[in-house]
Amino acid sequence: MILRPDPSGDAREPESGTQRPVSFHTRPGGSFNGTLWVPGDKSISHRSLMFGAIAEGTTRVVGFLRAQDCLATACALRAMGVRIDFAEDGEVRIEGAGLRGLQAPSMDLDVGNSGTSMRLLAGQLCGQAFASKLVGDASLMRRPMRRIAEPLTAMGAVIRTSAQGTAPLLIEGGGELRGIAYDMPVASAQVKSCLLLAGLYAQGETSITEPAVTRDHTERMLGAFGYSLQVVRGSVSLRGGGRLIACDIEVPADISSAAFFMVGASIASGSDVILAQVGVNPTRRGVIDILRLMGADIELINERTAGGEPVADLRVRHAPLTGIEIPPALVPLAIDEFPAILVAAACAKGETVLTDAKELRVKESDRIQVMVAGLQACGIDATPADDGMRVRGGRLRGGVIDSHGDHRIAMAFAIAGAVADGDIVINNCEHVATSFPGFAVLATGAGLNISEQVCA
Repeated sequence: MILRPDPSGDAREPESGTQRPVSFHTRPGGSFNGTLWVPGDKSISHRSLMFGAIAEGTTRVVGFLRAQDCLATACALRAMGVRIDFAEDGEVRIEGAGLRGLQAPSMDLDVGNSGTSMRLLAGQLCGQAFASKLVGDASLMRRPMRRIAEPLTAMGAVIRTSAQGTAPLLIEGGGELRGIAYDMPVASAQVKSCLLLAGLYAQGETSITEPAVTRDHTERMLGAFGYSLQVVRGSVSLRGGGRLIACDIEVPADISSAAFFMVGASIASGSDVILAQVGVNPTRRGVIDILRLMGADIELINERTAGGEPVADLRVRHAPLTGIEIPPALVPLAIDEFPAILVAAACAKGETVLTDAKELRVKESDRIQVMVAGLQACGIDATPADDGMRVRGGRLRGGVIDSHGDHRIAMAFAIAGAVADGDIVINNCEHVATSFPGFAVLATGAGLNISEQVCA
């Protein structure tokens, strides 16, 4: 059995206004089987649009993730005069405007729930000749933005946040940027990518040093577009004023989306799945390494390179898991996958300890507190810490979970439903569409007893 998303997807731009509430309802039992194609990588899809927009020529993208977050980036770029076409065959074509060819938008740039869109576009917009304003939904407007505003200001940008250091972001534009050497206080691929985008417009060299390795999709994609940069472990630098030349991009399946099925297959008896063409970039595969340390049976087969990114098919079979102390070096390599990993911890024998993960508190929700509350609601002994948590594995009960509008929390507890003693109801799941449209349909086909309800 092969299950895959519709490649043509839904190319409509995100709707404005309040979304109707969505809930998931899972029933006990079931296992995960078959060959699954999860949607394209969200991080790479965002970047393909942003770099294609300022390249010279037509960029063609296959495997693009047509989810709300990525469509928010497309909407913002279209508002600045970039032509982006979604073909029926699933290909996306971006007519590049060149490095300085973006046009002043006639409206605020609303990026919905997408932190990647807001932070990366901010770097790009600081190099433009026009003023702009970035806004988002209520959740995004609470997330910290000083982490980009302060180094951008050091580069000469005029950018303002709210008094609390959050959006809206007001960017004056028209000034001259200068390269800086910046030591990031917190490991963040979004901050790094924001500053590299601003560095394209800066005089001199922009050099960024990170305290721990983060995903390197921006560096890889700059190289694919023919832009020269220097990368050594822990540091990346480039000089402004170059050119980006359009190219073809193949987006692999998103390991963050695949993580839910890796965990589901690991914890549910009788499971045996193949996750096809998943990106296994070394800066993203922390979830594989952590689950293997817990005893997961994950095999990488048909390893190859696609679009400059390493990919593989992942075969995952049910295996007994054991709690571990998660190595701090793996935390930034799996930062988006911890809701799924913590469900694995709840099903493992013994205790799992997570530290050095304070970044989880400023995601779409406070993922430390929300995961602890959800696990406790399902009868699991979970204790929060400032920078992580302790989870003692046990028997999951049914329960009612508030995902707090966090797509990854919602999907993690949906997967937990496969091994729970009773029904699990997860509320506020409407934002799952920001990263994984069709999640419930794919999960049902794979063997999860899940139904999706859209509330009036």
